[in-house]
Amino acid sequence: MKTHVQIVAALHIAFGALSRLAAITVFAFFGMAGTIVLSEGEHEAASRVSIVAVVLALPGIIGGWALFTDRSWGRPFVMMLGVLQLFNIPFGTVLGIYTLWALLHELPKQTLSASTI
Repeated sequence: MKTHVQIVAALHIAFGALSRLAAITVFAFFGMAGTIVLSEGEHEAASRVSIVAVVLALPGIIGGWALFTDRSWGRPFVMMLGVLQLFNIPFGTVLGIYTLWALLHELPKQTLSASTI
């Protein structure tokens, strides 16, 4: 089961990195297109959305790293991200379902030993 947790961590890091790359690409493209067309105010909305997308991709990278390095706050943080990813159709939904399945399928040994006492 440890393998599934590591896969979830790697997927969150990769999904966050790809989201950041896509947002930076869109930002660069609309920035260039805005200067070519010289339309006032049109490219500003796209650049703001791109900046927000770059910032929103950061928790996935941080959460994946925390889960991969066995930080105590990593599992609940990535579970929360998994729930939020369910609304990101289609790839985020798949990532969210797999995240929740992998992290809820088997609880960590610390939780199991504490509950049996």
